[in-house]
Order: sequence, then structure tokens, then C-alpha cells
Amino acid sequence: MVLKYRFEGYEIEVKDNEILLNLGPQHPSTHGLCRLVIKMEGEKVKEIIPVIGYLHRGVEKICENRSYIQIIPITDRMDYLSSMNNNFAYVLAVEELLGLKIPERAEYLRVIAAELNRIASHLLFIATFGMDIGSFTAFMYGFRDREMILDLLEEMAGARMLYNYMRIGGVKRDVGKEFFERCLKVLDKLEEKLKDYERFFLENELFINRTKGIGILKPEDAIKLGVTGPNLRASGVKYDIRRVDPYSIYDRFDFNVITDNGCDSYARFIVRLKEIKESMKIVRQAIRDIPEGDISARVPKVIRPPEGEVYSRVESPRGELGVYIYSDGKSDKPYRIKFRVPSFANLSAFPHFNKGIMLADLIVSFASIDIVLGDIDR
Repeated sequence: MVLKYRFEGYEIEVKDNEILLNLGPQHPSTHGLCRLVIKMEGEKVKEIIPVIGYLHRGVEKICENRSYIQIIPITDRMDYLSSMNNNFAYVLAVEELLGLKIPERAEYLRVIAAELNRIASHLLFIATFGMDIGSFTAFMYGFRDREMILDLLEEMAGARMLYNYMRIGGVKRDVGKEFFERCLKVLDKLEEKLKDYERFFLENELFINRTKGIGILKPEDAIKLGVTGPNLRASGVKYDIRRVDPYSIYDRFDFNVITDNGCDSYARFIVRLKEIKESMKIVRQAIRDIPEGDISARVPKVIRPPEGEVYSRVESPRGELGVYIYSDGKSDKPYRIKFRVPSFANLSAFPHFNKGIMLADLIVSFASIDIVLGDIDR
């Protein structure tokens, strides 16, 4: 006997020996408000259908009814774990439309803010990934060390998570030498803490057994499915927008693009752990080289870019974050704005490389792609 179920535009057939299981949207391991409808045979996953939209707020249409400067705090609330990078992508797009040249000091402050935010995001990934595997210790470690970075970002922007720090033409406010001294001390302390992470995870037989060989994403599949960021680099593809299409002043810094050929959940963890060290390297170089000077260019009080369109992209902690803007040349609001978010592409790929795994392993693989539902639903 075959039963047919229809929901959310999908039709799925279920045989006598199969069942449908709802995972989420309230389940803590769905990282927000994501619902996974899973067809199972025993403990084996045969089909996965992600159901999204539980956090939909119509961000893009809201932005089209706001002035260019009013959109900046809205971008904070998409990927709320990577607000600085959201700000970065948006202001770069508007500045390209306007043809603005940004002061050197502002460029360095932007890079410092973005890389500190990347570190904070990856630390939260480590915490939640550990929790999904069953390690409360890892959860506490990650949140404890992330607080040190959030303190620095709060000092820069005045907010703990939703920063609204970057401005069209520069940044909101400057920082003093004392901030840079504190920042270097925090990075030194975090470097010591990372040794604990390596011992805790990489020498842990349970962690290795739970992650190695789980959720195999082959490089050719990752490329075809539009996967970007650490998930793509964990499949051995050396692609980082900061290197292949440098924005801001990233071409001035010496850092490595971290890759791993494991293609599994373990590789995705390793890549993010190592990327923390590379971000620390960038921040140290930026603090060493930052010049004195202005933190903002001269920008009109009412911003009306000339008619045209632009696509700007940055390397966010989760991959390629792109912003498309079309200006009609008359209004102080964008005629059309569209965000290309990495979490959406990464979640879209998830069902394709997880067929046939066990249900318990599905949780591990899902945690390893590090999505944020506020980013997907918008």
C-alpha cells in the first residue's frame, strides 16, 4: 500500500515500511525555526524536505520602503550572528552606486569588526555543534570565549549583537588605542583557549566517530548546488571571496584560505576551527597597520544614487553574502533590493547529500552546515 501526502507544494509517497517524521520547527537541533519532514525506513533517512518560512518578515520589501541609511539596522536582523558582515555587504553596494572613496582608517576598522564577528560566529558554531553531539562542556566553552569577542564588538558599536556600526561612507564611531591593546590581549587569551578545543575535540574518540564520514558533500556536488563558505572549503574547494574577488582592503593582508578534503561533518568543523586563527591573524595585522585619519567620507544628508544597478558580495562566516540594488535615480529609497544569503543555498543542498544516513547522524550533519534561519527566511 502506498499513501500520498501533500503539503507546502510537495507530494511525497510513503510505503507500508516507511514513516514520515517531523523534526522541528520547535526542535532545538533545527537551529531556529526550521522544519525537516523526513521519510524514514527504520532508522535510515530516505528523503528530506526542508520547510521554511516560520521566521519570514519580508525584509527585502521593508528595505524598499526605507531610505538607504535606514536599511543598515535591518540588515543586522537577517543573519543575527553575523551582523557586521551584513552591514559590510550592504554599505559596499551603496558606495559602489555612489562612487564613494572610503577613508583608510574606516576601511581598517571595518575589517577588524568583520573578522571579530567571524570569530564570534565560529565560536557559537563550535558551541552548538558540541551540544548537538551531546557535549555540554563544548557548549559552555564556546559561549564563554565568545563573550570576550562580544565585549570588544560592544565597545566598538555600543551593541552586543545587532551592531548597526557601518555607515555609507565609513563607520559610526572611532576607537582608541586602549581598545586595540585590549583586543590583542583577548586574541592572545583566545589562542591559548583554542589549544583546549583541539585537545577536547580532535583527541576525542567519541567526537571523531560521530563526525567522520557523516554527511559526505563531494566537491563537484557542492559547486553545482551553490554551496559556499566553510562548507564548500571543507569539500576541498579553495574558494574565498576575500581572495578570489577581494573587497575593501583584504588584498593587503596575509592569511590562508583553509580547506579540507574530508568532505564530511568533521572537515566542516576543522575548517571553522582553523579559520578562527586566520581571522585572528588578519585582526592583528589590521591593528598593526591602521592609520590615523577620518572615519567617514563626505556623504549627502539625503542619499539618492544615480540610476543603475550593482551587485556587491562579501565572505560572511557562512559563505557568499551578496546584495543586489537597483536605483531609479530619483528616490531616496532603493527601487529593488535582493539579498543572496549563504544559508539558503547551504540548506537547499542539505537533502541531496544526506540520503541514506541514520537519523542520529542527520542531527550531526545538520549542525555541521551552520545555517541561521533569520538569514534564510528574511
